[in-house]
Amino acid sequence: MSKLKSLCVFCGSKAGSDQQYQQSAIELGRLMAQRNIALVYGGGSVGLMGIIADAVLESGGKVIGVIPRQLATRELVHPGVKEMYVVEDMHTRKAKMSECSDAFIAMPGGFGTLEELFEVVSWVQLGIYSKPVGLLNTAGFYDPLLNMVEHCIETEFIKPKYRDLIIADDSPSTLLDHLERHELPTIEKILNPDQI
Repeated sequence: MSKLKSLCVFCGSKAGSDQQYQQSAIELGRLMAQRNIALVYGGGSVGLMGIIADAVLESGGKVIGVIPRQLATRELVHPGVKEMYVVEDMHTRKAKMSECSDAFIAMPGGFGTLEELFEVVSWVQLGIYSKPVGLLNTAGFYDPLLNMVEHCIETEFIKPKYRDLIIADDSPSTLLDHLERHELPTIEKILNPDQI
């Protein structure tokens, strides 16, 4: 039995160019259902969002969708997700997804996925959240981003200890194991901007 009861997954509304992205979404969804970890996600039926939701549902797992009203069209809302929150805007969506989740994983995706990822990492760094954040680095998708994080550390915009705010792995099973055991670095009480 997992100590994680729910996991928010950020991912693309497109399936991506590599079949491995889709296979990884299916594998993660099945594992979450097997470990009794509820999926919290953006509520869509398309792209990697739809694929992971389908995998969880087909494996008997629980899915919680959160979608803004302007996107809640018949074409986009996943018809198989019974627990669907339709919220007023994107800010409310992210707040609701976080409220429902014990941890976060970003799978491959575009601007929205990256924005969601960096918001939660920033909030963990600020001590607003104390939840682990993972990157499912399928086929090296996030290698350039991880290199950018290293560049920010080298140029002293990110403290080296905050490297551990993001856990990256290319295996869904191993990544879930890491999230289960992860200890966040000590977050100092912020007194001035130099402490961030």
